[in-house]
Amino acid sequence: MSGSKPDILWSPHHPDRYVICDSELGLYRIGPVGSSETKAGTLPLSEETAATLLAINSDTPYMKCVAWYPKHEPECLLAVGQANGRVVLTSLGQSHNSTCKELVGKEFVPKHARQCNTLAWNPVDSNLLAAGLDKHRADFSVLIWDISSKFSPEASVASEKIRLSTVDLDSSSVVTKPLYELGQNDACLSLCWLLRDPKLLLAGMHRNLAIFDLRNTSQKTFVNTKAIQGVTVDPHFHDRVASFYEGQVAIWDLRKFEKPVLTLTEQPKPLTKVAWCPTRNGLLATLTRDSNIIRLYDMQHTPTPIGDETEPTIIERSVQPCESQIGSFAWHPSSQNRMVVVSAANRVMTDFTVFERISLAWSSSTSFMWACGRHLYDCVEDGAEGVDSVIEKDIATKMRQRAQSRYGHDTVQVWRNHLLAGGSDPQLKSLWDDLFYMKQCAEDIELKLQGNKQSVVYSGIKNIVKTSSGTTESRRCWSGSDRQSDVPRYHSEERCLALRLCGWISRGPDIDVEIFLRSLEQEREWERAAAVALFNLDIRRAIQILNKGATAEKGDLNLNVVAMALSGYTDEKSSLWREMCSSLRLQLKNPYLCVMFAFLTSEPGAYDGVLYESSVAVRDRVAFACMFLSDAQLPRYIDKLTNEMKEAGNLEGILLTGLTKDGVDLMESFVDRTGDVQTASFCMLKGSPGEVLKDPRVQCWIENYRNLLDAWRFWHKRAEFDIHRGKLDPSSKPLAQVFVSCNFCGKSISYSCSAMPHQGRGFSQYGVSGSPTKSKVTSCPGCRKPLPRCALCLMNMGTPVSNCPGTGKSDDKVDLTRENKLAQFNNWFTWCHNCRHGGHAGHMLSWFRDHTECPVSACTCKCMQLDTTGNLVPSDSS
Repeated sequence: MSGSKPDILWSPHHPDRYVICDSELGLYRIGPVGSSETKAGTLPLSEETAATLLAINSDTPYMKCVAWYPKHEPECLLAVGQANGRVVLTSLGQSHNSTCKELVGKEFVPKHARQCNTLAWNPVDSNLLAAGLDKHRADFSVLIWDISSKFSPEASVASEKIRLSTVDLDSSSVVTKPLYELGQNDACLSLCWLLRDPKLLLAGMHRNLAIFDLRNTSQKTFVNTKAIQGVTVDPHFHDRVASFYEGQVAIWDLRKFEKPVLTLTEQPKPLTKVAWCPTRNGLLATLTRDSNIIRLYDMQHTPTPIGDETEPTIIERSVQPCESQIGSFAWHPSSQNRMVVVSAANRVMTDFTVFERISLAWSSSTSFMWACGRHLYDCVEDGAEGVDSVIEKDIATKMRQRAQSRYGHDTVQVWRNHLLAGGSDPQLKSLWDDLFYMKQCAEDIELKLQGNKQSVVYSGIKNIVKTSSGTTESRRCWSGSDRQSDVPRYHSEERCLALRLCGWISRGPDIDVEIFLRSLEQEREWERAAAVALFNLDIRRAIQILNKGATAEKGDLNLNVVAMALSGYTDEKSSLWREMCSSLRLQLKNPYLCVMFAFLTSEPGAYDGVLYESSVAVRDRVAFACMFLSDAQLPRYIDKLTNEMKEAGNLEGILLTGLTKDGVDLMESFVDRTGDVQTASFCMLKGSPGEVLKDPRVQCWIENYRNLLDAWRFWHKRAEFDIHRGKLDPSSKPLAQVFVSCNFCGKSISYSCSAMPHQGRGFSQYGVSGSPTKSKVTSCPGCRKPLPRCALCLMNMGTPVSNCPGTGKSDDKVDLTRENKLAQFNNWFTWCHNCRHGGHAGHMLSWFRDHTECPVSACTCKCMQLDTTGNLVPSDSS
């Protein structure tokens, strides 16, 4: 190896020792930095490891190749191939037992001197050492030596002295008779013993790869190829071999040795080394000349049916262990993905670990898995009850659970959908309440509106108040008091409709909030009920509600104090009560108590303390605005609040925008923030079908939700959603995409059958008798030609399964009598899109439960395996 690039050999038995082969042999021990083993003068290999030089052997000049003895004893025995073809056994001074002394210095000399290219120890019979030599006339190029053989004197050898060795060797240590001679009149460039059989030797000859069997040396298996260098066997797959030529790597399967199973990407420069990773299955490293990167090929085998031939998937990547050009590298025999590289120029060594390629996979059920090396990590969302309050569930988990509870499908009591969603999200409660009130108003016969009632109601309060006309102003007395209020209130039909949409009032022209107050009391929302009563100028009712809340079970006794403060209300501008309430109201924690005193201390028309209190529900602020803001103030406030809701993606804003383009903008912000396409899809379907449903954003949400249901295998739920969508949006019903047509006339058989009469003589003209439930159509209604035959029962298609001889099981027959339809699923036409063979669906399913190939003789199509979802079971099946 003098003048050439260095090479590295790891000890087969000591994981911390390796040899650098250059003009001399150097034995190194690797250890952690700073340990007792790594003393002064060590060579740093990485941040954690360093190497210590243990021994140097310079007794064997003109080295061309080196191989380490595979057994424990003798330790550190090396075979060195020289430029003159001799193979010398040497040691690095680690053993001094008798066996080692007998072997060290032994020479194996070929008949004719020529370069030794490669050496390989037999991994089982360790006495056998194979050497590959250059070509020499009719001489053999593959010599297998027995290192335990004794010297046999020959005159020719005695006359030939050691020309290139500088050491005088005893003639008794020279062996000239190899045990086997192979590869006549050829050159051998690389060798390796096959791990599956220790009697087989794979050699890269001059123009072919040859497998020699020591049990019959006269015969060989060979394949012509240029890829004859660096032959190496995959230690994890003994039939897989790699070799290279120039910049191309060939992967061979010894079971099919006619051609390479794979040829890896050709490199611009010639390769110098290829090596399989001993700790990872199917990982091949390659090094090109004058390069500072090592290219890795990860061969992934995908599971395929037996007998199917598919190429392995190759994942290619590059690593850069060091900055300088790499002379050689060697995988560590036991540490996973670890290698030592040595630079070509200054012989600097680097300890390098190849980081595993991490593969990530999301499950449709929100579990997350990744693979790294031999480890597989599964990350599942924590469903512990104690964690729920701290960590919010992922939206995919929420949507999955809601889909199972039929969330969004309640079209009568629309408000109940928020209970189906768990009942814990105030925004969803507000949304479904809004949609419920909109539905109520749209169905109210007594409600008279200009234009299409449904489109007006679903257009939102923003559009309703813009059309407000005939607004009247009134000043009412405080309820239960003769004292006149100086607070002006405004009234119109549009404002009444807005109050109904807010849920404050029910039918009728009068503004009566008593029903609403009682419902709030039942829900124990005492502060909100008191605020609504006060806004309707009923201060006595507000005090009564607060007292009731204070005395209720688990009630807040502080409400009595608030009621007492409320009872001292006076409308005098400069009173002490007014001054104290203005300064102290902000210290109240409940926002409704805060806005009550803000209302009492505000000037008429200036209610910012109420209108811009963000903690108060939007519906209550809007209802308050409809009662106390003038025609000039109200649209400005509603527009401003609508824009805030749209930017925040707050579902309470649907009350303002309705199911219009503004509503789609708001919902887009909500979906961007939460990812909840489920709520967006159901919400947009509730409005009147029109331009909104044609919006591409709405269509995108609906299709994404349908795809989610399919991914979760909620196929029944997806079908229910499609039916639900079809009822609310008739334009979404798809046209028939597949139908059975006659092979002769081309007319649709399925359409003709569905249009056929179900009573009387209509069936007899097609050769059918009996009741419609046992009807059969075995010929085309258009041209009367017979339909194809089932591949299994050989009856014409259209014959019910129950009438076919030898059909399945008794429970199938029970199903047929229970289903009174013209064509049940078992009778359906079904066929393979690949081979075009088929028959009754029931027969096909029964056949493929026990078989993989098509039932038609001589057809080898694996029909059922072509359908990736064919064997999946719906997750939502009962």
